[in-house]
Amino acid sequence: MEKTYITTAIPYVNGAPHVGHAMDYLLADVCARFFENSRFQAGTDEHGNKIFQKAKELNIPVQEYVDNNSKKFQDFIRRLGVEYTDFVRTTDPDHERRVQEIWKKLNDHIYLSKYEGWYCTGCERYVTEKEYEENHGVCPDHQKPYEKLEEENYYFRLSDFKDQIREAIESRKMTILPEFREKEILKLIEESPDVSISRPKSQLTWGVPVPGDESQVMYVWMDALSNYITVLGYPEKDISDSWPAYAQFVGKDILRFHAILWPAILLALRLELPRNIVSHGMVLSNGQKMSKSIGNVIDPIEVLDKHGTEAFRYFFLRHIDTFSDSDFTWEKFEDAYNNELANDLGNLIQRLATLCKKNNFELNGPVELSINHESNALMGQFRYKEAFDMIWEEVQAVNKKIDEDKPWVLAKEGDTKKLNEVLNNEVMDILTVAILLKPFLPETAKKIEKIFNSGKIEPPKEPLFPKNK
Repeated sequence: MEKTYITTAIPYVNGAPHVGHAMDYLLADVCARFFENSRFQAGTDEHGNKIFQKAKELNIPVQEYVDNNSKKFQDFIRRLGVEYTDFVRTTDPDHERRVQEIWKKLNDHIYLSKYEGWYCTGCERYVTEKEYEENHGVCPDHQKPYEKLEEENYYFRLSDFKDQIREAIESRKMTILPEFREKEILKLIEESPDVSISRPKSQLTWGVPVPGDESQVMYVWMDALSNYITVLGYPEKDISDSWPAYAQFVGKDILRFHAILWPAILLALRLELPRNIVSHGMVLSNGQKMSKSIGNVIDPIEVLDKHGTEAFRYFFLRHIDTFSDSDFTWEKFEDAYNNELANDLGNLIQRLATLCKKNNFELNGPVELSINHESNALMGQFRYKEAFDMIWEEVQAVNKKIDEDKPWVLAKEGDTKKLNEVLNNEVMDILTVAILLKPFLPETAKKIEKIFNSGKIEPPKEPLFPKNK
């Protein structure tokens, strides 16, 4: 049976997880939960000079270093309530062997050539002369000057596939979201040169050896991008039950690799292109890019420890835009937590359950609801923030309905028939909300269903969204 395959970009393990990584995982998790039969990949990118140098600085064997950091990311993913089905590490022997087989399959599009030009160690990529000039010789992401390199590398002939990639995008065989990013990619395709896919072993020791040439090591992007299919067992296994991916979630900073180089590799392997590449923006802090030097980095573990998983998911899925850069401040987070999550929803559940218990109302057996909600159309377009906003309107509508129906007045008047009808409608409404919330707040949805859909209704003894001091 074919599965809906959803992927996340694998993070580089030279540092701790940050809120940008959280966005990849959360958006992909929402997508995976929206579909009943999905396969969901996550993983860690563990090769390259930055990792090797960091381990050396810390005086730790490099394999031990990547083992420790990969575990940090796996623990982080669990803390987010994200449920993947497959996890890949680029130091896995199976992945390394499969990447070498992929290289061999790409042989007709690979050539050896000398390179002389500019390189960014932070980005792990070469930059064109035009890019060097536009950025005045300094990487805008890492604020470090580009290095001048002269070395012999293997190149992947990207030029063999430019027309096919452009045609796939324009014909909607492969959709890049948001639309303005797609337009950027169409322009970038024109000026993208052939891609260096190796480094001399004298310059890069921690990586996958190039098949047939022990003097060269695979460039990190060649190694990392292949994870999406090596984790499925390619090339020795038939992956057609999962590939092509329905959605690949990536940050805007690595979109060009996923929207140009990765499709070219797939075309060379005669594999289908992903259906959708979904690019999210950056999480800013007080309107600025997070930076250790500025001192405005938000530690996601601190947020999770203080407010819990569901509050974290609520803020980052509803108040951080799916596609554009958005701002995080503790003030915004606390306001959303207190006035929306705890008040709009937490108090609503407590209030309605208390009314039901006080008036001895209970549903006659578990209820199964069929949902055809407007938010589902937005979900299908990956417009998750807008879908969540629409669901929250339903939360507020149930609150308003209780105020208008005034079940406490009906109870006082002894109108039991009308009271039961009103409470029944309100409980059905909140159970509908629970179903809609499942992709976003899965644990909250379970609690709501347990309270209202299991016979005798009891108000929760603890707050729905407890806060640790």
